[in-house]
Amino acid sequence: MTLVVPARAKLNLDLAVLGRTEGGFHEIRTHIQAIDLHDLLELTPADRTSITTTGHAVPQDGDNSVLKAHEAMQQEAGRDLPTRFHLDKHIPPGSGLGGASSDAAAALRGLAALHNLKVDLGAVAASIGADVPFFLNGGAATAEGRGERLTRLPIDRAWFAIAWPGVELSTAAVYRAWDDVNGDRPNQLRAAAERVEPRVKEFAAGLGPQWQMTGSGSAFFTRCPDERSARQATAGLDCWTAVTHSVGPWA
Repeated sequence: MTLVVPARAKLNLDLAVLGRTEGGFHEIRTHIQAIDLHDLLELTPADRTSITTTGHAVPQDGDNSVLKAHEAMQQEAGRDLPTRFHLDKHIPPGSGLGGASSDAAAALRGLAALHNLKVDLGAVAASIGADVPFFLNGGAATAEGRGERLTRLPIDRAWFAIAWPGVELSTAAVYRAWDDVNGDRPNQLRAAAERVEPRVKEFAAGLGPQWQMTGSGSAFFTRCPDERSARQATAGLDCWTAVTHSVGPWA
């Protein structure tokens, strides 16, 4: 049996950095909306665990979020869960669209179904990364704390055009830069992202003021009234682009 699980992306419709905790983590408040742009994760029982990928390049070692999720599930289950994974990667890495976290959540859901596991997926997800719990259910939510405290919200029905400059940004590096530059709304990490990678600033200037950065960058999006308008917004852009729409909860 092979399971195929979609791993959908997200947009941060706003993002405020509230400060740092005593432990050194940054506290945020953000409105997250899941979108239809997605990776596809295939899971098949196997004699040993392996992963292959197509599409955008991602690590295939211990830094791979699918393998991190797999190891976390093995620890939670108390036994080996040999699985063959194939990840068809459509969400650009290091873009602020949540692809790695969504892949991890898809792996958790898929492993639970494939190996008939009765575990607390929420607890396992939180141990992997702050955004992973959101992707267990999707839809729309306000995320607070490090991003792990979720309050479900009505779906923000809309079409979006997305543009990515091909620059992968380190979330940790952007947050470190925020300590020096802070930032303004709607996304207070934008100035920090531009400090880490000046090409982000150049890219944003070329897009225009109606475009907004998502997450810690480097992808930008603009809200559109319909699919046709979204396609017009990406026409002529010399970069990776996508046209997508908001989606509701999947679990």
